[in-house]
Amino acid sequence: MKIKSMYGFSFVGWMGFFAVIISSCAVKPDFANQSVTEPKTVLRLELGEDNPRNSEGDFVELKNGKILFIYSHYYGSSSSDHATAYLASRISSDRGKTWSKTDKVELQNEGGMNVMSVSLLRLKSGEIALFYLRKNSTSDCIPMMRVSKDEAETWSDPVPCITDKEGYFVLNNDRVIQRADGRLLMAVAQHNFPGGEFSGHGVLYCYYSDDNGKTWRSSETVANPEEIIFQEPGLVMLEDNALLMVIRSNAGTQCFSKSMDGGMTWGPVTKSQLISPVSPATIERIPATGDLLAVWNNNLSTDEKISKKRTPLNIAISKDEGISWERIKTLEGDPTGWYCYIAMQFVDQKVLLGYCAGNQKTGGLNDTSVKSVDLSWIYSESK
Repeated sequence: MKIKSMYGFSFVGWMGFFAVIISSCAVKPDFANQSVTEPKTVLRLELGEDNPRNSEGDFVELKNGKILFIYSHYYGSSSSDHATAYLASRISSDRGKTWSKTDKVELQNEGGMNVMSVSLLRLKSGEIALFYLRKNSTSDCIPMMRVSKDEAETWSDPVPCITDKEGYFVLNNDRVIQRADGRLLMAVAQHNFPGGEFSGHGVLYCYYSDDNGKTWRSSETVANPEEIIFQEPGLVMLEDNALLMVIRSNAGTQCFSKSMDGGMTWGPVTKSQLISPVSPATIERIPATGDLLAVWNNNLSTDEKISKKRTPLNIAISKDEGISWERIKTLEGDPTGWYCYIAMQFVDQKVLLGYCAGNQKTGGLNDTSVKSVDLSWIYSESK
């Protein structure tokens, strides 16, 4: 029986109230003053015979504590974005320290060209969602969604996430998010349509679903009055419940746009402080501290040989919701390297980063690495 107080609150209500107060006053971990462990590569997927490219993927934590990583495994002789590929996986049983030695095929190639660009998401329903691109041609590429109810042992039939338009849509890896109210959101760039001509100038939309991915609706187009090259957008929730769209561009920086209505309309596009070549960035929120974490190519070189290359690979945090960035550090610094398409998975007091990590001699996107990075290193003063 609930016990009423003189002010009309039940005993249970008071307990909930104090729980919120205590939670809001909780002390955040002081990672800056902890011992620092350097980042470590824990998995390396290199090209090989009949395997010219191992490319972008994403992580999900299973209920038994294991970490699953699904990525694009190319086969045949070509490493082109349009070459043949299926989805393969590796698994870690020790929180990302070591990984299985051989692939498991998660999804055979069901596209006219390939399947690629994985996003994995633990839904609020408890199921695991698998998003990927089914690429049939240079005018037909659509994000698809499958769901697993048995911890990625099997997957449901696919549901197309774009049905109101036809064309070539890009959804990068690790790009689908879910709000607290259950709304699923993805940002995409359209580069072609049936009968059209492929263009590097992407037209940006946000697609959202309020029925756990069964049906999807489109936002209005993200305005581009200055005709900047927009590509490969991503999303992150801000503390004021706004949505931040992070956009690959040729403006010399990552560009930002905000939505205040759950992704249906988008404000003006602005330049961020993340200096960048035409290469994507990934931004997510660190659960332990609430700060934003960005991984991108902080390329400020005046050397024309590397000024527009996807090297080095850098990491930084923002304590003011993306306005400014600090603790900028280098994850990969090889001037001949090619680092991009980052996936993040926060595990205990570290973050696992999966990304393309080839070099310019082999094409750049041929190899993939998974690196384990302690949050204490990210927050430290060292560079």
